[in-house]
Amino acid sequence: MDERWPRLREECLVEEDEAVLALNKPAGISVTGERHDTDLVELAAGCGETLYPVHRIDKVTSGLVLLAKELGAHGQLTRQFTKRTADKTYLAITASTGLPDRGVIDLPLSVGRKNRVRIAAPRESIVRDGDRWTVAERDVLAGRNYPSRTEFATVLRTDAYTVLTVRPITGRRHQIRVHLAWIGHAIAGDPLFDRSGTHARTHLHSWRLRLEAPWRASGELAPTAAPGADFWTVAGTALTDDPAALLGAAAE
Repeated sequence: MDERWPRLREECLVEEDEAVLALNKPAGISVTGERHDTDLVELAAGCGETLYPVHRIDKVTSGLVLLAKELGAHGQLTRQFTKRTADKTYLAITASTGLPDRGVIDLPLSVGRKNRVRIAAPRESIVRDGDRWTVAERDVLAGRNYPSRTEFATVLRTDAYTVLTVRPITGRRHQIRVHLAWIGHAIAGDPLFDRSGTHARTHLHSWRLRLEAPWRASGELAPTAAPGADFWTVAGTALTDDPAALLGAAAE
């Protein structure tokens, strides 16, 4: 038996009931399905626990992951992600300044060479109008494109970094990372877009989820997972000395 799973399960547990397990995943471990890489589902299976991933977050992203313990709950929850009724909020730190208090990135995505996700339009065609980024329909590249929308709010500014709450309305693969990078505000430490080499991790965290959960008396599943100190420490400097207060204000 692999001893990593019982330890990780205990240390990362956010909440659990008879149907679902919510974990605060560390950055650096995959949820499931990564080739040549250990993942959460595989670790659990190695200890005799069968879990069904409701959704995925990237290996480099930390935070909330929902794993169903039985197929009935799995189906009810995954349908909400598919229908985009699951409410998802992330935290991100960009290695940049100049973002507005609130913004909307409404840019289509496509998948290019080597399975890389990109904006389905030339970079120079992206237009900012106040707090909104778009491209004209005539500039969208031909092929299979996916309308994608990300909403964000700024919760902290420093001389070099910006902390955001981010809601991926459409939830495409790499959506938050690609959207922010292509408007000139890449996430600090993102291996796809930040080549500075000055950050110990990617500063993107799955913070809050809200879904319907009919088997619960409350009728909902609404876990929150605060990021660890490594999220707030950027290039060796802590961005805030009171993360709890900052997140409390952001949640209001």
